[in-house]
Amino acid sequence: MSVITPGPLATSSPPDIDVLAAEGGTLASIEEWINDIFTPISDGLSSFVFAELTIGSISFPWIVAWLVLAATVFTIYFGFVQFRKFKLATEIVRGKYTRKDEPGEINHFQALSSAVSGTVGLGNIAGVGVAVTIGGAGATFWMILAGLLGMCTKFVECTLGVKYRETHEDGTVSGGPMHYLRKGLADRFRNGFGRTLGKVLAVLAAIMLLFFALAGGNMFQANQTFAQLRDVTGGDDGFLGSDGAAFVFGVVLAVVVGAVIIGGIKSIGAVTSRLVPSMAIIYIAACLIVILVNITDVPGAIGEIVTGAFAPESVAGGAIGALIVGFQRAAFSNEAGLGSAPIAHSAVKTKNPITEGYVALLEPFIDTVIVCTMTALTIVIAKTQFWEDAKATVFAGGETPDGVTVTSESFATVLPWFPYVLTVAVALFALSTMITWGYYGQKAWTFLFGKTQVSERVYQVIFCLFIVAGCVLTLGSVLSFADAVLFLLALFNIIGLYLLVPVVKREVKDFTDKLRSGEVKKIEKVRS
Repeated sequence: MSVITPGPLATSSPPDIDVLAAEGGTLASIEEWINDIFTPISDGLSSFVFAELTIGSISFPWIVAWLVLAATVFTIYFGFVQFRKFKLATEIVRGKYTRKDEPGEINHFQALSSAVSGTVGLGNIAGVGVAVTIGGAGATFWMILAGLLGMCTKFVECTLGVKYRETHEDGTVSGGPMHYLRKGLADRFRNGFGRTLGKVLAVLAAIMLLFFALAGGNMFQANQTFAQLRDVTGGDDGFLGSDGAAFVFGVVLAVVVGAVIIGGIKSIGAVTSRLVPSMAIIYIAACLIVILVNITDVPGAIGEIVTGAFAPESVAGGAIGALIVGFQRAAFSNEAGLGSAPIAHSAVKTKNPITEGYVALLEPFIDTVIVCTMTALTIVIAKTQFWEDAKATVFAGGETPDGVTVTSESFATVLPWFPYVLTVAVALFALSTMITWGYYGQKAWTFLFGKTQVSERVYQVIFCLFIVAGCVLTLGSVLSFADAVLFLLALFNIIGLYLLVPVVKREVKDFTDKLRSGEVKKIEKVRS
């Protein structure tokens, strides 16, 4: 996606319509104007959020260390719950501990699939390609470790999301960091400080979630979907390269997404519970084909991943470089600690908040440990000349290649027609992400502006208009700003999580006591 080079800040006054019409470049001028406004804001936030810490000769964003440290602390505090309760989590997803008459809107599986659809996306395809190019095969090892640690962060924040959710008169549910930061901190400290801190953090969380929903979770996905479709249909010379094609595609996409998000979380859950498994099957099947064709190379590839993680020299920075790149890719992919997933998980049908915490810990496992690892293993096994050349370029200080190309070239060694499969995967990933973030944004909107039918419809129209804009415009500075505010959210969210972990600890004890006393019983026959 190309980025327009912005002019100086002094030129960011509204464009003159007559001048635009005379020049015949309305869209281009509007793009420049928007970039002129957002660029200084975006640059300022990005320079803070993605400021780098330096260890030896290796630099990495401090926000990654913040996320991984929290995941490590929570894992130790809860006694490696993601491993001890993994089986219980899978049983809860299947409905073995929750009855249909419990409060909420969707079942555990639909809540999990809705949340996974917001995290599994283009980053699992392109981001992993970049990770194993910069950090070598060893980055995969650290990526897996970070994903396993992140499971506990999701466990904590999604438990809180259900505990402090709000049920409205129409039966719908609202949850997420806006609610558990406000209500949880007020309940935890029961003084003016707790109430004030909770309100401030909640409002900031809502603003940042709303902005990212409109830009990063919406416009970026629409833009990349259209770009991929245009590329495989002949590029600028194809039928999608003609004038007006982007606008028409954006309108069609907006209608599809709008029809789903207007239906609420029940509609979203119904769609994503089918869409997420479908897109996962398509993508993982392609990975397995490459792996099976090169099955004799699998032991060597696994050995390369393990030894590369601790090798004194790697593509960029040795073992430390591989660790940092792997952690960074996992943290940015599964969103553990960002507070986004609890919004979807909060709508689940359950009387026991901790049950959804157990379900949520499966999310980073699916996103990072399975999907990201499958991508990385495919690249390492294929060992294309393109990847080898890319690593050499990075090692020599050159630019990192497009991650999608790295991944696509690996699949092409066995599947020459893979760009078409990749197009389907990208479209499904983007569609599910837009649907989920449409819901996340709506919850942030109603928290800020009130929950009425008119307010929700206004938001839904705005969201759909941004889909069309995402296909037509190139707003690099806006999207950079959206990324910055999303990860800035981790600052506030994790502060709240540290203060509220004793609440989660009590929920664990309460549910364990109910299991022992027989108050909560396992349902042996579950309707699939």
